[in-house]
Amino acid sequence: MKIYVGNLSYSIDSEDLRAAFAEFGAVDSAEVVVDRNTNRSRGFGFVEMSNDEEAKAAIEGLNGKDLDGRALNVNEARPRRNDSGRGGGGGGGGSYRY
Repeated sequence: MKIYVGNLSYSIDSEDLRAAFAEFGAVDSAEVVVDRNTNRSRGFGFVEMSNDEEAKAAIEGLNGKDLDGRALNVNEARPRRNDSGRGGGGGGGGSYRY
């Protein structure tokens, strides 16, 4: 199960995230998302746990809990939207020939 973890302190790295979730079971991967230009944390990340029961226990156990001074927002990750939520698209007229 892929888990979204939000409201992370900027000082938390992927190993810290892995350690927090490892208390609940085996962690397949843990990644804090970083800005590609500044290499600074964007304040959220993802954890993958193959055992769904352990993953659910981690979500329950860590959602709202303090980690480095911030209350975590933890839930099951939702699939990324195809349009990346940025709008756009559309346009009209003139591009079709009859």
